[in-house]
Amino acid sequence: MHSVVRVVPHENYQLEIEFNNGEVRFFDVYPYLSKGVFTQLREPGLFVRAYVAYDTVCWPGDLDIAPETLYSLSVPSDVSVAGH
Repeated sequence: MHSVVRVVPHENYQLEIEFNNGEVRFFDVYPYLSKGVFTQLREPGLFVRAYVAYDTVCWPGDLDIAPETLYSLSVPSDVSVAGH
């Protein structure tokens, strides 16, 4: 299983994520911003507070995305991520 070891929030609701295998990937949170509890992440002040805990990306307020989802739906860092 892939575990998150580092996260850096970027503009346009992009996360730069380093996994325990050394791979760095980009995950687009934008599609989640209209779904359930993730609507809270529309607030840029909250989105940028992403941190690593329990092997995944978390935010204050008990928000997190499963590491399997982050890995499988992310793109390698050498692939351009479209802006919104």
